[in-house]
Amino acid sequence: MSGRLVVVGGGARSGKSRFALEAAQRRVLGPRVFIATAEALDDEMRERAARHRAERGDAFTTLEEPLDVCSSVASSGAAAIVVDCLTLWISNLLLAGRPAPSILAEVERLIGAARAARATTWIVTNEVGMGVVPETPLGRAFRDLAGRANQLVAAAADEVYLGTMGLILRLKPSALSGGDAP
Repeated sequence: MSGRLVVVGGGARSGKSRFALEAAQRRVLGPRVFIATAEALDDEMRERAARHRAERGDAFTTLEEPLDVCSSVASSGAAAIVVDCLTLWISNLLLAGRPAPSILAEVERLIGAARAARATTWIVTNEVGMGVVPETPLGRAFRDLAGRANQLVAAAADEVYLGTMGLILRLKPSALSGGDAP
């Protein structure tokens, strides 16, 4: 049995993480793991992380992994895995000095780890290509990498959702009809 892959993308504060967490709780019985790619490097981020951890409560075991997300997915042993988020992970890898081809290879490795897991894996990601062109070379490199990574995971996914303004739209396999439930 290969794992299922679900991608939930959208803008900041669009409802995508909440959707992924709620779907993982509704759809999957058994252990659930939340893989946090953020690093709490300042007081505001530490507060934010603590608040989100409290909101998840006992429903998920939290793993903080800013760089080696693939190994965390592969070794989690969970029935449901939520990776939040792909774009922050890409930023971490980029700032750690990893070149673009290496980062895209890691994204492919993540897809493989999710497929190999006996779990449903939700990958939460930001859609960063709908705004202005970043001013700096690093910003443009990040935007381009995030766009390519989002395309890779969406192409490989069984399901793709887009969050915007607190609403979630199913893009793949097809749009939801009236009575369908995610």
